[in-house]
Amino acid sequence: MNRRDFSARAAGTGLALGFGLVGQAAHAQGGPLVEGKDYVKLQTAAPVASGGKVDVVEFFWYGCPHCNAFEPSLDAWAKKLPADVNFRRVPVSFSAMHETHAKIFYALESLGQVEALHRKVFAALHVQRKRLDKEADIVEFMTQNGVDAAKFTEAYKSFGVATKVRQGKALSEAYKIDGVPAIGVAGRWFTAPSLAGSPERALAVSDALIQMARKPA
Repeated sequence: MNRRDFSARAAGTGLALGFGLVGQAAHAQGGPLVEGKDYVKLQTAAPVASGGKVDVVEFFWYGCPHCNAFEPSLDAWAKKLPADVNFRRVPVSFSAMHETHAKIFYALESLGQVEALHRKVFAALHVQRKRLDKEADIVEFMTQNGVDAAKFTEAYKSFGVATKVRQGKALSEAYKIDGVPAIGVAGRWFTAPSLAGSPERALAVSDALIQMARKPA
C-alpha cells in the first residue's frame, strides 16, 4: 500500500493495513537473502543514531493492526539483541492522525512510560476499540492508567515532542517507508513482513542485515 492510500484509509477508518502480515505469499524461513525480495537497499544512506552501534529502527503506527500483531514477536526479538545493536521505535507521521499517535509515543518516552504503556496503547485501539485521536480522550486514557494528567499534557504539547515527531518523519522519509511495520537497519536497508513473507522471516532477515552491517563497508 502506498503512502497516499495508507493515509486515505487512515482518515476514513482510523486503521490502516500498512504492510500486511497476512495474505502474503510466504517465503521459506531459511535460505540466502534476496535484495528486492527480502529487503530493500537504500540508494542514499539514512541517518543513524550516534554511539557506534548497529542502528535498528522499527517504524510503526499505533493505529495499524499489523503493527499490533507484530509487536509481541518484535518485542521478544528486540530484548535478545546483542549489546552492539541499538534498537529504537519510530512512529510514522503519514497524516494528522499518525502525528497524534506519534505524539503519544514520544510523550510516553519523555516520561519513561513506554515499557509500561506501549502495549496498552495498542490494546486500547485494537482490543478495547477506543478512539485516541483527540487530546481529551488520550489524557483520560493516560489517567486511567496511572499517568499524571498534567505531566502527560505538558509532555504531549512540548517542543521536545514536536521536534521528535519531525525527526521521526524525516527518518521514515529517508528510509523511503510507505507502510508499516517495517525495520530499518544501519541506515542502509529495510525489511518488512510483506517483503520477507512473514513476521518471523522479517526478523530473521533483520538478523542477517545486522550481520551485514558489522562487516566493513
